[in-house]
Amino acid sequence: MLKLFNTYTNSLEEFKPIEENKVKMYVCGPTVYDKAHLGHARCYITWDVLYRYLKFLGYDVTYARNVTDVDDKILKKADNKGVLPDEIAKEFYNSYINSMNELNVLRPDIEPFATKTISEMIAMTKELISKGFAYEVDDDVYFEVSKFKNYGKLSKQPIDDLMAGARVEMGDKKRSPLDFALWKKDEAHGYNCPWKKGRPGWHIECSAMIRKHLGKTIDIHAGGADLQFPHHENEIAQSECANGVKFVNYWLHNGFVTINKEKMSKSLNNFLTVDDLLKTHNSNTIRFFILTNHYRMPVEFNDEALSSAKAGASRLVNSISKACFTDELDEPSVEEFKLSMNDDLNTAKALSVLFSLVDKFKKTKEIKYANTIKLLGETLGFDFSKKELTDDELSEKISGLYEKFQIDKSLNPKDAINEILIKRQKARLDKDFKQSDLIRDELIKSGIIIKDSKEGSSWELA
Repeated sequence: MLKLFNTYTNSLEEFKPIEENKVKMYVCGPTVYDKAHLGHARCYITWDVLYRYLKFLGYDVTYARNVTDVDDKILKKADNKGVLPDEIAKEFYNSYINSMNELNVLRPDIEPFATKTISEMIAMTKELISKGFAYEVDDDVYFEVSKFKNYGKLSKQPIDDLMAGARVEMGDKKRSPLDFALWKKDEAHGYNCPWKKGRPGWHIECSAMIRKHLGKTIDIHAGGADLQFPHHENEIAQSECANGVKFVNYWLHNGFVTINKEKMSKSLNNFLTVDDLLKTHNSNTIRFFILTNHYRMPVEFNDEALSSAKAGASRLVNSISKACFTDELDEPSVEEFKLSMNDDLNTAKALSVLFSLVDKFKKTKEIKYANTIKLLGETLGFDFSKKELTDDELSEKISGLYEKFQIDKSLNPKDAINEILIKRQKARLDKDFKQSDLIRDELIKSGIIIKDSKEGSSWELA
């Protein structure tokens, strides 16, 4: 029996889908104006595991994860670069998809784009006006928060407390500082609508996309804890007022990523992109690092934790690297795994089940244990095709390359390989193709494959 912590009721609840054996699930996707970062990795790996596990349990899951491709940040970056907003959105959407693929995050069943759902957003805004929940001011449209009596229940903040802390901007046209924009006048970048040319507010986007693709009431809505207020609170208000029914049955939120005990953010200059992280750690290590922590708790990012995760991922993946798989499973371990995951996705306990299987397989060589490791590991999203070596193992593989290419012997093996790639890139720029080919061939002999792309060169184990 799967139990999930519902943020709305602040309690652990048995999961019961609206329709037997079917699950409608929505996760707030990225605003595509910059590269995916470690916070995105934590969020999308977490809900990737939920998606995989629901399917493992036999549910027919329809998973939607949106793309916000119209937003102030996209417009600002486009203006600064002197390009069209579509170019910015396309560039960083492609970057985001590449990062998710590298992290072995499954694509959702439905991936709606905000710019392709404009008519539905306009329709929902018109409904809210006609029902008396929204109002127009100078061609902007605002939702009137005081009209929705349950406002603040998700974030556990009474309206009076929210009002006391709300900021009042100079020249604000809203009836209340808590009221939020459904539609914003924007003649430069806007869309045709019943008001002046404009574009949607951020919150209405998700409500309209959910109603269009999943319906008026869905089973699960998930996202980062930072979206709980105001984004998810506002989604509830506008959706329930427009639709007249309950919006979501289970609200799930993952915790923050912290660096030196502070939430990761650009303003604190502790911002780490997925691409940067993948230069030194593969997807299994990153996933292991995230899943050793409960999804609702903050994750403290540091080198020591990643080194430990790397060793754990290496042990797990390498344990069955030479196995010849069959269909036979160790059923008691499967049941133990389910007990762990059914307890609000306790992935740390689930990993302990996997390592118990690793020990059993090592001792007995019984193939049922290897089969079970693979099945349960893939349910957690581990990629058993990706080899992972410890630093000592990798050092041994490339030991002869330090002297051959005059690399500082104090460098760890991954940094040493990156230094060799820099030397190869210089040889290519100098049109010294004999040297660049030599470097490539020597790396291949050491079990390192080079991948060349427009962004530069990277490597992986053969």
